[in-house]
Amino acid sequence: MAGRSATPSPLTSSFTAPASLSPLPPMEAPAFVKFPLTTRIRSPLHDCASPSSYPFLPSIRNLSFSCTSSLISSGHSFSHDSFSDRSVNGLPVSGCSSRSFSSDTFSYGFINRLAVSRSRRVYAVSDKSPETFDNVVLSKVKRPLDMDPLSLWNRYLDWLYQHKDLGLYVDVSRIGFTDEFVAQMEPRFQKAFKAMEDLEAGAIANPDEGRMVGHYWLRAPHLSPNQYLQKQIVDSLDRVRRFAADVVNGKIKPPPCPAERFTQVLSIGIGGSALGPEFVAEALAPDNPPLKIRFIDNTDPAGIDRQIAQLGPELSSTLVLVISKSGGTPETRNGLLEVQKAFREKGLDFAKQGVAVTQENSLLDNTARMEGWLARFPMFDWVGGRTSEMSAVGLLPAALQGINIREFLQGAAEMDKATRIPVMKENPAALLALCWYWASDGVGSKDMVVLPYKDSLLLFSRYLQQLVMESLGKEYDLDGNLVTQGLSVYGNKGSTDQHAYIQQLREGVPNFFATFIEVLRDRPPGHDWELEPKVTCGDYLFGMLQGTRSALYANKRESITVTVEEITPKSIGALIALYERAVGLYASLININAYHQPGVEAGKKSAAEVLALQKRVLAVLNEASCKEPAEALTLEQIAQFCQAPSQIEMIYKIIAHMAANDRALIAEGDCGSPKSIKVFIGECNVEELYD
Repeated sequence: MAGRSATPSPLTSSFTAPASLSPLPPMEAPAFVKFPLTTRIRSPLHDCASPSSYPFLPSIRNLSFSCTSSLISSGHSFSHDSFSDRSVNGLPVSGCSSRSFSSDTFSYGFINRLAVSRSRRVYAVSDKSPETFDNVVLSKVKRPLDMDPLSLWNRYLDWLYQHKDLGLYVDVSRIGFTDEFVAQMEPRFQKAFKAMEDLEAGAIANPDEGRMVGHYWLRAPHLSPNQYLQKQIVDSLDRVRRFAADVVNGKIKPPPCPAERFTQVLSIGIGGSALGPEFVAEALAPDNPPLKIRFIDNTDPAGIDRQIAQLGPELSSTLVLVISKSGGTPETRNGLLEVQKAFREKGLDFAKQGVAVTQENSLLDNTARMEGWLARFPMFDWVGGRTSEMSAVGLLPAALQGINIREFLQGAAEMDKATRIPVMKENPAALLALCWYWASDGVGSKDMVVLPYKDSLLLFSRYLQQLVMESLGKEYDLDGNLVTQGLSVYGNKGSTDQHAYIQQLREGVPNFFATFIEVLRDRPPGHDWELEPKVTCGDYLFGMLQGTRSALYANKRESITVTVEEITPKSIGALIALYERAVGLYASLININAYHQPGVEAGKKSAAEVLALQKRVLAVLNEASCKEPAEALTLEQIAQFCQAPSQIEMIYKIIAHMAANDRALIAEGDCGSPKSIKVFIGECNVEELYD
């Protein structure tokens, strides 16, 4: 970069290149090169603006070296003497394709993701040529963060975004991107804006599944690409409003107690069918809602039992929402079966209190129709689970709690309008995407820590975990290239975080950037009071936020601050829409499909394989238990009879789980010593022998 010396730093001057390596000629580091500097990690590579400080990388000992695929062509050849198929100058190389080191000589590539230590840091290289590298990472040499207060104030004024009608602000002044970086990103953003415009017009934005992506239409039906979709959205919204109003005002009553009203909502769902509704309930439900809501969002038997037990006699006045897009999600199905069992045990007719939210003609939809459930609401093929909060998935439970869903949708629609502006500085979602790219080098090299300083926003970080990580965590880009992208999200709430992990954020590994969520109004008007002269309880919370932001930045930890004036349905709708758009724009910048989740499907497939193996194990144990005398089997015998010797570890885990739940008996040995155990199930089920 201009103004940077090409002289090697003292930290690197003692290193010499192996004889087989030709040093690169003095030149400026290309725009697509990125080296995290010694401000982030201890590295023998100090001045990354100096090419002479990095061509000798392979001579460094005791460091691990891994590559995501092959090296970038840059016209500088290294001999094969220094690189082998799975090593670099004697250093082990992991994760490399066979084409990484396939010829006697090959072109050395600039490293785009670098982290160095003596123990666990790794190098990573990309197979992108400079011509296509803009689809992976736009890298840059970072300047030291500006610490001058007046300069920071001017930067704050220059980059502050304000949406007056929504009372929302986005402050990116504590992210250190440069004007040069913004200029480099401009063409990418114009491409991303155009991709988003096409998406909203009905283009196939999820090519892997051949689907449109239409969650933006849910709050602006007139923008949907045809009248049929528009009618679907409007009809669904009208039905949600009418049904919720009829339940709340007592027109629709629970059949066991016709003189009373529904008092509770039990929502069964997982992932996008739970995280959004849970977040909105925590953020917006009134202190005394018309119906209180509970969630079954897992297949944990103890958790399900707890929710049912806490309903107690109110089970008879509980409206049960079963939410599953496919209608076949195992965790949701299990929750439904457990709740139906509880209804039967109390002599209640579940169908008269059950409501399905699912795709038309799904297994759940067909079941609800045949059993005569109280109501059915649609989920749409073109709305993903993690972006379904503005559909019946989120609107129905919100309306049942007395939350103003009209204002909720209005806030999202107003934010959508703001985030359609194709000017980076005037678009709050584009500002977030810009900061994410800068802070994480466009490859997820840093985590995003979400710190909402409001108890009611506690679940926002959990909601964003799915929205961001399920959308951006992808192995391949849209061109089929291996990229292993993503952006990790975690968080707590302020000022609880002050007593949890701020110590590490301030002084530990600088592997993150922070996002503060600030709420200006502490309490409703007229309810505040002073704990001490001139200081309220909310002033302390405000002070903690501002103090933490300042303390982090003083130690070179970057942060974004998103501010809303108060927590209302409108502001929460706007926050959700803001981050939905930011995710979509960022996905375009890194050229990945944000709207599918093949990794989730792979996990489901693996889980199904485990359960299938468990059935085989039980069949083998049952057959052994039906012998005279009953035979206890070793793990090796069970694996052999199951014809799955390679799955012996999983068989052991299955046995341990069944034994802990009294479904298998350990005849000899104990689970702490797997090779010692012999197992049987204690009784013979003759019928299973002939299945």
